[in-house]
Amino acid sequence: MARTGRRPGESTTLAAILTAARHAFSVRAYDAVTIRWIAAAAGVDPALIHYHFGTKERLFRAIVQEALPPADLLARAFADGRVVSGEELVRRFLVLWERGDGAAAGTLLRSAMTGESGARLAGEIVLPVVTDALSRTTGTPPLGLPMRAALVAAQICGLVVARYVLELQPLAGASHEEVAVAVGPALQWYLTGDLPGAGRSGCGGDRRQEED
Repeated sequence: MARTGRRPGESTTLAAILTAARHAFSVRAYDAVTIRWIAAAAGVDPALIHYHFGTKERLFRAIVQEALPPADLLARAFADGRVVSGEELVRRFLVLWERGDGAAAGTLLRSAMTGESGARLAGEIVLPVVTDALSRTTGTPPLGLPMRAALVAAQICGLVVARYVLELQPLAGASHEEVAVAVGPALQWYLTGDLPGAGRSGCGGDRRQEED
């Protein structure tokens, strides 16, 4: 039976909640997971989860950040702010992911993909990090970032899904170098190419606004 109120030792309580949530999102689709189910697994009252995290969405964000801090991973992939080629970016990302940083994230990604809400949240977490990384490494003007960031995020997420979640062959069994050579040019184009619409600030924007 779940306990009510706070449990002695806040850090222990938070650890129990995060462990239960991590397991819940790994075995169920995001939309199928409930705060009550997590609370029962953690041995706490649902109100305690609401107290610490507010909503299931915020709890999921905390789990993703813990499993694979996207800002940290991309910062390392982008090599301390230096401009890197598309191929080198792919190589570094694959090494970081397969070194162990991506194991837990892959499980969470499966959960997110099975529900509309989870997929939206995953995108909201990743896209701002990619945008920030591009602003520090490619010298792209601010108005050019939304399109480039969205394309880079789509390319990287698509690679992760195909190689690690769906395990599509022969991509899943290809070497880092083979993947980098195949995917790198596309990333390079997204990073520095003269993309149609890359100067737009968002949906509905146009080049005349950029020139004013």
